[in-house]
Order: sequence, then structure tokens, then C-alpha cells
Amino acid sequence: MVVLHAEGLTKQFGKVQALNGVNMEVKEGEVYGFIGPNGAGKSTTIRILLGILKASSGRASIFGKDVWRDAVDIHKRLAYVPGDVNLWSSLTGGEVIDFFTKMRGAEIDKKRKENLIDRFQLDPTKKCGTYSKGNRQKVALVSAFAADADLYILDEPTSGLDPLMERVFQECVMEAKEQGKSVILSSHILSEVERLCDTVGIIRQGEIIESGTLQDLRHLTRTNLLIETKTELTLQGLPGIHDVQQDGNTYQLQVDTEHLDQVIQHVSQSGVVKLESAPPTLEDLFMRHYEGEAGGVK
Repeated sequence: MVVLHAEGLTKQFGKVQALNGVNMEVKEGEVYGFIGPNGAGKSTTIRILLGILKASSGRASIFGKDVWRDAVDIHKRLAYVPGDVNLWSSLTGGEVIDFFTKMRGAEIDKKRKENLIDRFQLDPTKKCGTYSKGNRQKVALVSAFAADADLYILDEPTSGLDPLMERVFQECVMEAKEQGKSVILSSHILSEVERLCDTVGIIRQGEIIESGTLQDLRHLTRTNLLIETKTELTLQGLPGIHDVQQDGNTYQLQVDTEHLDQVIQHVSQSGVVKLESAPPTLEDLFMRHYEGEAGGVK
């Protein structure tokens, strides 16, 4: 069952085209990774999905309801965590968690809430004005996962968290998935997206340039090879070879997936002593799309 469907979303701010035909689909029980650099259009897309901004054109629905017209009804079944949380400084963390839960019109599952507070190592008795950025994120995460939501929209949710708390967050996402919940995860931490997500959409300059399962996208990336041969290896002229580093008869290189078979056949003629192959990572794909003319990231 499709939980979220967006088709042809565009958004203009004056003469600036922030989004240009964004398509997105999230199914029930699916974790969707939404990645791209700052300014690519991630937050604008999320704000449209949340009913905060109105799209210039296109359409989007969550739970079969229009994200702009039916935003109030949608939010009863949705939980959102932004990347930079601002809280009421005079309230305690516990009071804010209870307030957020009541705003959704849901009863508080005290056992679930206390379990999350314990796992995230949050002191709910402290005033929010004394919290660090990481603790403010914990308040938002506890509030979200304590809610019995059907869709979680998480925009850079682990910003400010230490590695241990990032692991707790990842466990919560997987638990939500196991319960049949859907998740949109916008993140710069590519290893996190790779570990958690079933499908990925890469946005650049307001357009989705690639989308699909991780397995689908890996066909577009390069495989990392470490090769040691008995005799010197000649790689010049072979198609699909990149970033060759040689140390004697040991070679590290990247190979386009479609040319991997041809390269292996060529290498075998030099007497292979050692051959290690590492599957391409999401970061390889990400960097391949964002390499600028000077080799940097746009």
C-alpha cells in the first residue's frame, strides 16, 4: 500500500526555482532515504509534504489525502523531527514530550515514553533552556517515537547526537519498520541511510536525479578492487577503470559495474595472487553525482 505519493512537485520563490518536478513514493513499512546537499531542495520538499508550504504545481498525498487541504487530519497519524529543534526554555523536557503527544490528540503510552527516555539517556526533569543541541534532538525523537504514528518524517534527525545515541535512533527506526510504519529519512550521514533505508532518492538542484532500491542504485556505481598479481599488470586502455593506485604488483582501483567481467578476465592473465572486491557504497554513488568540475561537491 502506498502511504505517500508526490508527482511533479514544483516550488518557486520569486524567480528562484527551488523544486522542479519532484516525484516520490513511499510504501507501507518502507524506509525511504532522501539525500542531497544543502540547498538541493530536501527541506522545501519536506515542508510541502507537511503542509507548511504550498507547491507551485504538482500534487502530493499522504494516506490518500491532499497534503495542503487535509494537513490537520494527516498530522494526526504523522510524526516529524526537524534537524534543529527549538523548545520552550521554561518547560522541562518531560513537559514538552507530553505536550507534543497531546497536540496529536493521542493518549500517552507512559511505559513506551519512559522506555525511550531511558534508552536515549535523557533527563526529563531539566528545563529545556539548559539542554544542549543533542538533548533537544532527544526530546524531539522521544516525542516522535512515543507517538503511535503511521509515518515518520525525519529531517537530519541525528544532528548533535553522539555515536551511541545514533545507534539507539537506528534501532528505533528499525522497530518502527518492523511494526509496519513508514519512514522518510533525510540525512547527510550516508552510512546511516545505507544501513536503514529500503529505497533512496537523490535530489540535486530541485530535481530527483536517481531513485530506487539500494541494489538498483549500486548498478550505477563502481566496485572497489584490490588486486595483487605475479607479473606487472597493464591496465591502460581498459574501459571502465578509475583511480588506479599501484604499489609494485599490488593495485587498488575502481571499476564500472558493467565492465567488471572484462576487467577480471584481463587481470587473470597476469596470475592473480590476491583479489578483494568491495561492493560500492551509497557514498560512492553520492559523490559520483556531486563531483564538481574542480573535483569538489557542488
